[in-house]
Amino acid sequence: MTSTTDFFDPSSRASRARLAVAVELMRELSRYSDPAELSAVFAKRMNQLYPTARQITLTRRGLEPPKYRITRFNLWPAGHDPHLDIRKLPVLTGGLFGDFIADDQPRIIDDLQLLHDDPAQEYLSGMRSVLSIPIFDTGKPTSVVVLAREEAGAFPREQIPELVWLSNLFGRATQTLVLSHQLQNAYDTAEYELRTIEDFQQSLLPKQPPTVRGLDIAVHYRTAHRAGGDYYDFFPLDGGKLGILLADVSGHGAPAAMLMAVAHSLAHSSPVPPEDPGDFLAYLNHGLAKRYTAVTGHFLTAVYMVIDPEQGLLRVANAGHEAPRGVLSGSPRVRPIEQPRRLPLGVTHRNVAPYPVQTLGLEPGDFVAMFTDGLTDSENADGESFGLDRLDAHLKRDQTCAICVVTNVVDELNRFLGSLASGDDRTLVVISRTALEEAKPKRLEASATRA
Repeated sequence: MTSTTDFFDPSSRASRARLAVAVELMRELSRYSDPAELSAVFAKRMNQLYPTARQITLTRRGLEPPKYRITRFNLWPAGHDPHLDIRKLPVLTGGLFGDFIADDQPRIIDDLQLLHDDPAQEYLSGMRSVLSIPIFDTGKPTSVVVLAREEAGAFPREQIPELVWLSNLFGRATQTLVLSHQLQNAYDTAEYELRTIEDFQQSLLPKQPPTVRGLDIAVHYRTAHRAGGDYYDFFPLDGGKLGILLADVSGHGAPAAMLMAVAHSLAHSSPVPPEDPGDFLAYLNHGLAKRYTAVTGHFLTAVYMVIDPEQGLLRVANAGHEAPRGVLSGSPRVRPIEQPRRLPLGVTHRNVAPYPVQTLGLEPGDFVAMFTDGLTDSENADGESFGLDRLDAHLKRDQTCAICVVTNVVDELNRFLGSLASGDDRTLVVISRTALEEAKPKRLEASATRA
């Protein structure tokens, strides 16, 4: 549309022309989501509705009074985007614009007279009539739109209210778009960083359970978010023994994943092979509490066991973690491996004594399940927890292989949750003792899935 109208012309013909322009303006604005493009279209169309020679926008966002910036001027070259470049714009004080930005009421000047050193001189030279319109945010005027015409007395008082509310409505719409873009950019950045943390975390976890003569191992691992705080690891030891660590970091997401990475680093920097569960947990606790967790307040619950399939022995220590559960000594009943439990890792470094260790027999056909509370605490749509009874029932349903046990539990958990996503990370590690002469023909890969 190229027709020109004049808001200040009271004739019915001008009124009809303004209505046509207004409808076209609303239609065109609905096509844009970029704040800079929206502002350019609005300025163009508004100049058709309300033709003025100069349009200036002042702001004091991010500045203390009496400072302000000029963020928009209709005679500036095309392509200037004040929403992106605002911090690069000069900071001004005083003059007519300073008076406008300090006021919370519209102001009309019918015959403009400026001092030669007034900052407004550069923008209002040759103008006689000036109108300032405050733009409010959280109840305060944070910006001002300044309109000017060459003739004196060009802004009738009775027609100013429409310009005030129209300018403020557009200001709110533009600010909402700016915030939306900033939020989207922040989300994209956070999403990229979380993907990077997730990839890094996955690189720290075992790609698959180790192949150990006399043992059958399977794992289910799933994070509630892109990155999680559950940590499991395997440590091959001399004499065919295997160390298995399972830890659960307090909290969720990126902070938990970072502490998980610290725990991994400490675990693999142990000065001696982690053959003794009590000493190993004490070493991890001292390293975490002295260097890392004292400041953040985070901690880890953990359980560490060493299995000797040659001797049929299992040695386990617990740092505030859920007790492992298993079928031991040929008994068909699933029972917890209860033992004295000390504080979680990272709470205090002052107690350096080894964690208590329990030694149990492990016969062919016996198995042990280590898990995090994200599994048993998972709630269905009725607010009911999965719980230990369901876990036990499906641990013992099919004990022919470790992956069979894991599959039974995970299938039942998924059925229990239905379409609901788990709100916590969850890990299940099952270790079954087989006859030593049985050579496992294949490796059972860990199930590493994500919510």
